[in-house]
Amino acid sequence: MTKCRGRRRLHLSNIYAFKGRKSSFQDDHSNIGGPGFSRVVYCNDPNSPAAERRNYAGNYVRSTKYTLASFIPKSLFEQFRRVANFYFLVTGILSLTPLSPYGAVSALLPLGFVIAVSMVKEAIEDWGRKKQDIEMNNRKVKVHDGNGIFRQEEWRNLKVGDIVRVEKDEFFPADLLLLSSSYEDSICYVETMNLDGETNLKVKQGLEATSSALHEDSDFKELKAVVRCEDPNADLYTYVGTLHLEEQRLPLSIQQLLLRDSKLRNTEYIYGAVVFTGHDTKVIQNSTDPPSKRSRIERKMDKIIYLMFGVVFLMSFIGSIVFGIETREDRVRNGGRTERWYLRPDDADIFFDPDRALMAAFFHFFTAVMLYSYFIPISLYVSIEIVKVLQSVFINNDILMYYEENDKPAHARTSNLNEELGMVDTILSDKTGTLTCNSMEFIKCSIAGTAYGRGITEVERSMAMRSNGSSLAGEDLDVVVDRSGPKIKGFNFEDERVMKGNWVKQRDAAVLQKFFRLLAVCHTAIPETDEATGAVSYEAESPDEAAFVVAAREFGFEFFSRTQNGISFRELDLASGKTVERVYRLLNVLEFNSARKRMSVIVRDEDGKLLLLSKGADNVMFERLAKNGRNFEEKTREHVNEYADAGLRTLILAYREVDENEYIEFSKNFNEAKNSVTADRESLIDEITERMERDLILLGATAVEDKLQNGVPDCIDKLAQAGIKIWVLTGDKMETAINIGFACSLLRQEMKQIIINLETPHIKALEKAGEKDAIEQASRESVVKQMEEGKALLTASSSASSHEAFALIIDGKSLTYALEDDFKKMFLDLATGCASVICCRSSPKQKALVTRLVKSGTGKTTLAIGDGANDVGMLQEADIGVGISGVEGMQAVMSSDIAIAQFRYLERLLLVHGHWCYSRISSMICYFFYKNITFGVTVFLYEAYTSFSAQPAYNDWFLSLFNVFFSSLPVIALGVFDQDVSARYSYKFPLLYQEGVQNLLFSWKRIIGWMFNGVFTALAIFFLCKESLKHQIYNPNGKTAGREILGGTMYTCVVWVVNLQMALAISYFTWVQHIVIWGSVAFWYIFLMIYGAIAPSFSTDAYKVFIEALAPAPSYWLTTLFVMFFALIPYFVFKSVQMRFFPGYHQMIQWIRYEGHSNDPEFVEMVRQRSIRPTTVGFTARRAASVRRSGRFHDQLNKNFIAF
Repeated sequence: MTKCRGRRRLHLSNIYAFKGRKSSFQDDHSNIGGPGFSRVVYCNDPNSPAAERRNYAGNYVRSTKYTLASFIPKSLFEQFRRVANFYFLVTGILSLTPLSPYGAVSALLPLGFVIAVSMVKEAIEDWGRKKQDIEMNNRKVKVHDGNGIFRQEEWRNLKVGDIVRVEKDEFFPADLLLLSSSYEDSICYVETMNLDGETNLKVKQGLEATSSALHEDSDFKELKAVVRCEDPNADLYTYVGTLHLEEQRLPLSIQQLLLRDSKLRNTEYIYGAVVFTGHDTKVIQNSTDPPSKRSRIERKMDKIIYLMFGVVFLMSFIGSIVFGIETREDRVRNGGRTERWYLRPDDADIFFDPDRALMAAFFHFFTAVMLYSYFIPISLYVSIEIVKVLQSVFINNDILMYYEENDKPAHARTSNLNEELGMVDTILSDKTGTLTCNSMEFIKCSIAGTAYGRGITEVERSMAMRSNGSSLAGEDLDVVVDRSGPKIKGFNFEDERVMKGNWVKQRDAAVLQKFFRLLAVCHTAIPETDEATGAVSYEAESPDEAAFVVAAREFGFEFFSRTQNGISFRELDLASGKTVERVYRLLNVLEFNSARKRMSVIVRDEDGKLLLLSKGADNVMFERLAKNGRNFEEKTREHVNEYADAGLRTLILAYREVDENEYIEFSKNFNEAKNSVTADRESLIDEITERMERDLILLGATAVEDKLQNGVPDCIDKLAQAGIKIWVLTGDKMETAINIGFACSLLRQEMKQIIINLETPHIKALEKAGEKDAIEQASRESVVKQMEEGKALLTASSSASSHEAFALIIDGKSLTYALEDDFKKMFLDLATGCASVICCRSSPKQKALVTRLVKSGTGKTTLAIGDGANDVGMLQEADIGVGISGVEGMQAVMSSDIAIAQFRYLERLLLVHGHWCYSRISSMICYFFYKNITFGVTVFLYEAYTSFSAQPAYNDWFLSLFNVFFSSLPVIALGVFDQDVSARYSYKFPLLYQEGVQNLLFSWKRIIGWMFNGVFTALAIFFLCKESLKHQIYNPNGKTAGREILGGTMYTCVVWVVNLQMALAISYFTWVQHIVIWGSVAFWYIFLMIYGAIAPSFSTDAYKVFIEALAPAPSYWLTTLFVMFFALIPYFVFKSVQMRFFPGYHQMIQWIRYEGHSNDPEFVEMVRQRSIRPTTVGFTARRAASVRRSGRFHDQLNKNFIAF
């Protein structure tokens, strides 16, 4: 039997004001048993007949797309949904009829091969998901077996009603009702990182009725209870139910529900009853299938396929008409004798019979559709899929996008959007955790009106640059601060006046002591001491709180223990000068929430004094100060404003002594309110704490920094030079977002800021009056007016041909009205005319709506990047969703298309991999259609030459294997390895990226150009081969060339020309390209010999055609050589003229590299200046704007451009 360790005798419920022991019955509890509230859970009796009749879902979870039974039918359906594959299936079926111009096997085998490869790819991807499912479902948890014994059981075998025991740092296997924990009052700490991306801990608490009776394993032997609650739903933040236990009916709330995939932290163990399993759990109810995303190139490729279908059907239709006319007039023209006697029309059922010309034309149409099917590249889709998977492998294994600190490589979760990475027009980014680290560092503080902290934040550094080098951080910044990064997590403070115990020498040492004590005591953190080293670490409910406790420790006030009676910490005694241990008795904690914006603790010190210690936002704390507690208010306000300007998060610290009688009255009222079960319980508690938190004495203020991630300004600068627009969508307040914008160069000094908010006196007055309709109407009118004024500024600037840059900054309230159907077009026009856009106080829904508006309104590719659950909607709405995988298991990463560990890796992902993928896929598709048009037109010309008699120019297997073996591998190698410009030059000349944004490499002009190249190549091959073999004696026996000779020669020329064309098109040769190009040509000759050696019953007219006819004839080799030269000359001349006189941007860079200008800094800078426009953001644009203001910019740019 599993023995239970002793319970931690901590009544932590004493320290929480708003998470009390007793839940109250709310209005929703009256719905129990009705629709939507019908779930009944028989706790500790999951196998009872009543429970089994409920037939609830098991705990087995499946995320795979297929099952063993559904794989073949479902996968086949997915393959034949593609119109090209369905077309080849139809032609394959028709090949079984007498209408077929070739054998059925040669038509169906390549199709089967292509479909099989695609299905294998699907199976491999799904097997990866299956392995994740197996790992998840086979995790172990302790389950009660009914005899007071808990045994290990796999997650998948859990049933509704099972009692489980989860231990520290384990995940919850299902949604559990918390019954008891290792703490006597059933408190437990839960990490919900997998649900909302937050690393701070949440507090849950079981009911007193269960925690008082269920202490250890054996107590569950006789447990009988029934839970009646809501049905499965996706709401993570509410839960309504009742627990029927020993004639008691107890209300249940979200406070008692432990959600699947959350982790138990700082708690030795908990016992819970399973209420929701498997796909009924709230986390899986929230998981939606990601939207189906297809790249713009793939959608355009479908249009080309449809175009080719149209061409095939048109050619078949015209050919059938011509064939019908030829057939009908055949006898007439020859006085009753057929001219095409060799076709044996007199022996034909329908074909070639002049008396049945109409039916012959009708059937010829179907034959021609089959014959011209080679215009459609059968291997195009599967080749592109293979290429994209291999491209994803390169992305995943790029060492330059590997974050060693967290062991996080880049991870392309889907390969469908690789080329879309090279076409991004707008990036919509979250701020906290994406641009910033979401790791708070204590950097400054103000105590007794004196500012401490020598460090300079990123924002201060940026502000100093904006002020022409003058510092904004005070006069003490001449101290050299270590810039190598904080040595202690959460602490980046440097000031010799207070460090290393020097605070005791300060004039206000007593105030400093109270300030540091408050940091060490006023919190809910849990200490953990390393038994080996004695080092103390902390688990806190928020990163800010952890930073405060660490800061207190570094100042000499080390919190090291929390007991039932209070908090223990070590400090330097002012009288003795020695470190002493102090214990404060903790009486109450009035915790922080978004409404209160403050937290307080009530403690009794060693002298018996009652103290209220409080910290909170400045707007709620200053108004609670006593008249005699405002000694440092003016200075503190100044410092707080400076800290806010520096992008720091601030809190005000204050305290007061509490009278004994006052506390007795408070405690009585407070406990009564906590134990109340009425609906107004929370408001009662709020009212009582409000009366306590007053007449405070100000101590000072703290400032913590959520630092920019490394490389963010550089990355933004490069992306801006690439012409990519960057929007920031954040939940932070406007001032913080603006300052972060300056720090990362999204904003600069000379930019005109268009600020849209609802902070007008008129609206404030309406808000005080509480007139909702009037407020809404006035707010809407105000937002529209501000947008119109902003648009007028843009229009005036544009008409004046000035180079002013504008930034749009809008808050969440205003955004609500700006996104309404009547005004969203105006908002989008205004936003797209600005260099930077920052949306503050944005809700998750607003982020998604803004992303949708940009995507649909501009018609350009959008990329959203974020790190938290609040960014999921935005990531799924954008064309490409990028998740920051700094912390494992975040929901943003699970919903993203690509995961990277740091924002700075976006630069390489887009400018290098994105451009390469776009360039490769574009060239690959163009080349695919080129080679198929070349091949298809030769087939068409030969059939026209034979009066559309449906005779193929080539042997059946020659037709079938062209796309699969003789031309596909080189194009796959192109898609994987080609580089028009190296990574180094992609960084050096970021404007190269605009080739993808403007879709220059896959424009209709380029596509049709490649098609015409294919038509010309086919004309050259057919007519040169036909004319060269027409009248000559082909062998010593005096025989002229027949169809097999002409077909073999034409086919050889096609194989050579399309592969040489590939060699000319490639920019970056590797040994792989050499092998596949020359190997494809060599394989053609090898195949011709092997196939020709097979019996004539199989090889038909290819029997020994190479050995006996082609190879011995010099004309065969001479014709091949001449055709190759003639067919490729036009492309070579065109590219030479284009490269010399009309180069694209990538060709310009190739010239720079070729002519050796890459190491000439002036020449390189001149070319780069083309990407720096007045409306660009980034520090390079800011530097250019400074030069522009000096009047030197345009003269120098014009001079350089003329020289170029």
